[in-house]
Amino acid sequence: MVSDVTPELCPCGSGKSFSACCQPYHHGQPAPTPEHLMRSRFSAFVLGLSDYLITTWHSSTRPRTLDLNGSPDWTSLHIVSSGEAVNDGTVHFRALYRVAGGWGYLEEQSTFLREDGRWYYLSGDTREGVLKPGRNDSCPCGSGKKYKACCR
Repeated sequence: MVSDVTPELCPCGSGKSFSACCQPYHHGQPAPTPEHLMRSRFSAFVLGLSDYLITTWHSSTRPRTLDLNGSPDWTSLHIVSSGEAVNDGTVHFRALYRVAGGWGYLEEQSTFLREDGRWYYLSGDTREGVLKPGRNDSCPCGSGKKYKACCR
């Protein structure tokens, strides 16, 4: 199910409007690259679109259900690298999130497969950690302000 919430800027951090970025993929348009699919999946996590996440997960690794209750408050996505061949691709990303005690990150090297003209998330090698921003670092919330003047 597509969320009724329509953010102005896309949650994936592209700088584009949501309607010009990830929303068309959430409505069924195929993502043209693994990176586009990864960005749309991040936006789906932010917006709580578990049906979209299931649909874009490859059938060989797809869970039967996906409960996003209790998920962290995802705040930003940084694509480290991405690439694709004819029917396989990779995306290395780092996603930041906020939890009760502060900030964390999830870093993943994701693999993707293309079948019948559509990209699917296959799997990922992940690691998580605690993020400890310095006073003068950019705030992890994505506001563009320094941490000391924002969420500290």
